[in-house]
Amino acid sequence: MIKSKGTKEVKKTKGGKPQVKQEEAIRIEEGYVPRLKDRYRKTVLPSLMQQFSYRNALQVPRLEKVVINVGMGEAIQNVKLLDSAVKELALITGQRPIVTTAKKSIASFKIRAGMSIGCSVTLRGDRMYEFLDRFCNIALPRIRDFRGLSDKSFDGRGNYSLGIKEQLIFPEISYDDVMATHGMDITIVTTAKSNQEGKALLELLGMPFRTS
Repeated sequence: MIKSKGTKEVKKTKGGKPQVKQEEAIRIEEGYVPRLKDRYRKTVLPSLMQQFSYRNALQVPRLEKVVINVGMGEAIQNVKLLDSAVKELALITGQRPIVTTAKKSIASFKIRAGMSIGCSVTLRGDRMYEFLDRFCNIALPRIRDFRGLSDKSFDGRGNYSLGIKEQLIFPEISYDDVMATHGMDITIVTTAKSNQEGKALLELLGMPFRTS
């Protein structure tokens, strides 16, 4: 077996040459680095070090993970809606979602413990940077009358959460293939210790906060 940096184990062919998936092969050959990840290293990191007077690069806040949750209460009546939401979230993120289940029964909503009520994806590494890049530069500008994001949704520890009303803002989703529109909650987890540091990190990465 041969191991290549940034990829899974690669098997040898009869000729002794490594055989990898086409996408992985391209990334190995071109030394692929997500644009936003490269921007963090070259621009964001030194800017934050100067702004907050950090003594070394390990103190600089960075992205840790991005969590996307989709709640589908309607799936209680129609299981196909949840299947459709799983497929759509996989298209948007490039990663297979997990199905979330109810932790307790709620009689008024006809929900039983263990019932499938949504799906979730946790992105890290390159996929996290790729998703956030597309989200800030392509998806958010597609929102009607978009004037920027509120900076009031930080949790006090530099993590930011926001809600999206429709999955149709993502170009990966075709309107003709949508069974039902639904929203999603996106949480961006950082290593920042304060809201001020977290906001500065996300602003430099391209998060469009409202100016007033």
